[in-house]
Amino acid sequence: MAAPNDKQDTPKDGTGVIQLDPWLAPFGDALKRRYSKAQDWIKVINETEGGFDKFSKGIDIFGFNVDEKNNVIYREWAPNAEQAYLVGDFNGWNFTSHPMKKNAYGVFEITVPAKGGEKAIPHNSKVKISLVLPGGHRIDRLPAWIKYVTQDLSVSPVYDARFWSPAPSEKYKFQHSRPQKPESIRIYEAHVGISSPEQRVTTYEEFTENVLPRIKDLGYNAIQLMAIMEHAYYASFGYQVNSFFAASSRYGTPEGLKKLVDTAHKMGIVVLLDVVHSHASKNVLDGLNQFDGTDHQYFHSGGKGNHDLWDSRLFNYGHHEVMRFLLSNLRFWMDEYHFDGFRFDGVTSMLYLHHGIGTGFSGGYHEYFGPDVDEEAVVYLMVANEMLHSLYPECVTVAEDVSGMPALCLPLSLGGIGFDYRLAMAIPDMWIKILKEKTDEQWDLANICFTLTNRRHGEKTIAYCESHDQALVGDKTLMMHLCDAEMYTHMSTLSPLTPVIDRGIALHKMIRLLTHGLGGEGYLNFEGNEFGHPEWLDFPRAGNNNSFWYARRQFNLTEDNLLRYKFLNTFDKLMNECEAQYGWLHAPQAYISLKHEGDKVIVFERAGLVFIFNFHTDRSFSDYRIGVEVPGTYKIVLNSDAERVGGHNRIDEETRFFTTPMEWNGRKNWTHVYIPCRTALILARESSATQ
Repeated sequence: MAAPNDKQDTPKDGTGVIQLDPWLAPFGDALKRRYSKAQDWIKVINETEGGFDKFSKGIDIFGFNVDEKNNVIYREWAPNAEQAYLVGDFNGWNFTSHPMKKNAYGVFEITVPAKGGEKAIPHNSKVKISLVLPGGHRIDRLPAWIKYVTQDLSVSPVYDARFWSPAPSEKYKFQHSRPQKPESIRIYEAHVGISSPEQRVTTYEEFTENVLPRIKDLGYNAIQLMAIMEHAYYASFGYQVNSFFAASSRYGTPEGLKKLVDTAHKMGIVVLLDVVHSHASKNVLDGLNQFDGTDHQYFHSGGKGNHDLWDSRLFNYGHHEVMRFLLSNLRFWMDEYHFDGFRFDGVTSMLYLHHGIGTGFSGGYHEYFGPDVDEEAVVYLMVANEMLHSLYPECVTVAEDVSGMPALCLPLSLGGIGFDYRLAMAIPDMWIKILKEKTDEQWDLANICFTLTNRRHGEKTIAYCESHDQALVGDKTLMMHLCDAEMYTHMSTLSPLTPVIDRGIALHKMIRLLTHGLGGEGYLNFEGNEFGHPEWLDFPRAGNNNSFWYARRQFNLTEDNLLRYKFLNTFDKLMNECEAQYGWLHAPQAYISLKHEGDKVIVFERAGLVFIFNFHTDRSFSDYRIGVEVPGTYKIVLNSDAERVGGHNRIDEETRFFTTPMEWNGRKNWTHVYIPCRTALILARESSATQ
């Protein structure tokens, strides 16, 4: 059903989404309730906190701030504590010399006067807050809003909080404005720490110098940075956050991250933060858990506040101060580091009280509006997206949700949750299942096409063949599934091209192009997978003797002219460049004119292009008739069989294809093509192709 033509036609009660999806009609009351709760939050924020702009600047009130006279003001919310003291290097760790005052709202405050016009707390010095609980028990905590924490594993795994306030001359000054939101978003998912062939943690500076140019050259216009929010355990991949406002010190200083983002902006690349608001680390000494001595300050109490599978704490999204903390956290990353948006991790866990544990989703709408839904979390996401998009119209938000929640990517004004995109998590699962369980002859092209196009009308999706999930130890990347052990022996151009490697290279390209062209309105690739990175990803841990062998990306493999990885790398670049020119990701969904199970051929049109795939193991087709909607002369603009991308060079790329005005496969015209086995082609009209 078409979208409303005018905003005046849209109901103002959260049921506007029903005009896009009539199947939602029976759940109108639930939609109204969610919308009403979100509007109630916005009303409270407007009437009591001065609106989104002021409410989301909690970092200007809480944590450490420095006034114009270099006095240091520190505030912390700890309602259960009876007394609080600021301690650190600056006072010789005197636990009584700097008491804090508590107000009626449970907020402690202290001003540390400047000394001789300079800050009395030195930059980068260690600090803590010491709390006295009812009964006199004393606990020490890292400030919840701290911006920089460090870890010295030779001393202890517990982090130290540091007062980060560099001199003006040492602060990084942003020089480049944010790029515009991409029409076609092509995301490079990256982890700074693993972004080097060397067996160590890579730095922000090294990523800026060595990896950003590679991403730009490959044609990606967005980076999704993982594991930036500080996490105590490196092997958690950044998903056990203990300090929400601190950029991970493993890779360098906050100024180094700022330079990384600014340099990406100079290249025209937007930068998304993988934000973790779905849960928090259980760490007590250096996390939010039991911060004021209770289990329910930031989180739900008891079992509701614990994630059994992740062994972590769950936020109480209905609490006013938790809402301030989380919204301010989003605002902080946008303002302090100039991020352009967020990939929200673990959205499925947030949306449902069962957190997706032991639960399958059938697609029945009752699953999205029943008693298992966590409406407080749903409303938080609605408010968070509304805040971000109202303050930053170009902001990009992406939801990691496997459940298929309706209206997840529709605006609040229609009753939606407000994300820009959702991740197409069923697509990588499909490809892995096919490669594990099916022979090439058993591939079900109709099911493949259905999975790639099965997305909600009006809601944008980011397609991907594999992400970091498929690279982790215990799983395999697509290239490892395709080639397995022969990757270690036959990826050299000096060795024979075995049937396994030949098949692997061909299908790796075809799977990625089919997903890119048919699977969504955006595309994502995890770093290294573009060239078929060998082996899995495994962080240093006790189980592997703290080895970095698998915690790295061997970009050098693409630079060795004697290795076949260069072919896959080149194809990825050409594929992205082709999309950048023709814009199929932001074009309407494709029209599939052919899914021939016997011939193993798929043909579809999108953005005026004709995509042709022959997945047959050994049958090539000459004069193969395909339907084409728009008449004209067509030429090849992408060819997976080209020699420079590891193909067999069986196609003359100077060939022109002339249409005949006769209906074929539901299209108004037809033409004949030569399509070799295990080959993909993209055709464009001569008038719109590169001359």
